[in-house]
Amino acid sequence: MLIVKTPEEVFEIINSVFGERMETEEVSLSDALGRVLSEDVCSTEHVPGFDRSTVDGYAVKASDTFGCSDSIPVVLSLLDEIRMGEEASECLKPGEAAYIPTGGELPKGADGVLMVEYSELYGDGTVGVLCPVSPGENVIFRGDDIRTGERLLSKGSVLNTAQIGALAAIGKTNVPVKKKLSVGILSTGDELVPSSDVPGPGQVRDVNSRMLESFVIGNYAEAVCYGIIRDDKEEIGRTLDIALSECDLVLISGGSSAGLKDTTAKIIEERGELLFHGIAMKPGKPTILGNAGGKPVMGLPGHPGAAFFVAQLFVTALLDRLYGRKQSEFPVKAVLSERVPSNHGRAQYVGVSLREENGILFADPVHSKSGLITTIARVCGYFAIDRDREGLEKGEEIEVWRFSI
Repeated sequence: MLIVKTPEEVFEIINSVFGERMETEEVSLSDALGRVLSEDVCSTEHVPGFDRSTVDGYAVKASDTFGCSDSIPVVLSLLDEIRMGEEASECLKPGEAAYIPTGGELPKGADGVLMVEYSELYGDGTVGVLCPVSPGENVIFRGDDIRTGERLLSKGSVLNTAQIGALAAIGKTNVPVKKKLSVGILSTGDELVPSSDVPGPGQVRDVNSRMLESFVIGNYAEAVCYGIIRDDKEEIGRTLDIALSECDLVLISGGSSAGLKDTTAKIIEERGELLFHGIAMKPGKPTILGNAGGKPVMGLPGHPGAAFFVAQLFVTALLDRLYGRKQSEFPVKAVLSERVPSNHGRAQYVGVSLREENGILFADPVHSKSGLITTIARVCGYFAIDRDREGLEKGEEIEVWRFSI
């Protein structure tokens, strides 16, 4: 008989039992996508490093333009054109203007830029200003983006493309990150054959090895696959010992329920502490978590659909904890397109596809059983039904968590 934990209790166990892995390394920006920062990054310079124009137009003293209009333009004398990538050497005096391209350096003495659309060239070395310019208009000043000593990114940030661009802007070409975690994957079951084989009577292809491998890689960790292992306690134990010596986290697919040959819990307990066996959820009830010398060992259901949900929820939480990474994903609001009953006395997780109709986002439940996988391939996220509710009604607004991988 399984003594189960609630999903909330499982998250608490993960965060209280396991600690952040401390190994770090430096990688180049080209290898930094998805990596976890191991320390804060502060800027060592001002960005931008000079006052610059945000439009094509004329650098001016704003006070020279006050009170002008289409009918009463202000006429200013033109200096040499400011060129991109060159220092603006001339100092602007009252009554003067200089053509400046977008991104060009603002000359000393100027404090605003007139858009070219509001100017008139007279062909005699002067330009007409047809509307007033406010101080600071169409200008980014030195340090407006970030200033020397200011923190750009915090430890635990998962680096995305925008952040890599920001790091490039401050000249940070190498960044300190957590070393990639290694995750061992064991797939158990006498009925399993490699996905490349044609199954015989009573056999099925091994789905979970490939699915979990891609999940781990998508989480920017290294996947170490130990192949298919028969339902033999000694063989599973030997393979687990190898995986524990080589990996930071081990996932065992199959053998987690209460059948005669389901020995995963016993094997884990012999190598450390069995933290729980069973979660009050559907799918994924027979999930196991153990602690073997500070390394998490998770037993996932053999059914691919159940293993998929357990990985999305709890393997992600384990990786977050070990990496010390901060997550910034939030659910989207959607309208449930049909009634979904639930009377199992446990939290139920339901996969959905999303569609927009007349400006409203609808969530369509994807009906599946835990042993099925091709239906799961059609989902883009999930919602949860609390264990104390007897389902949700059509038209209810729900929170949908999108699958990131």
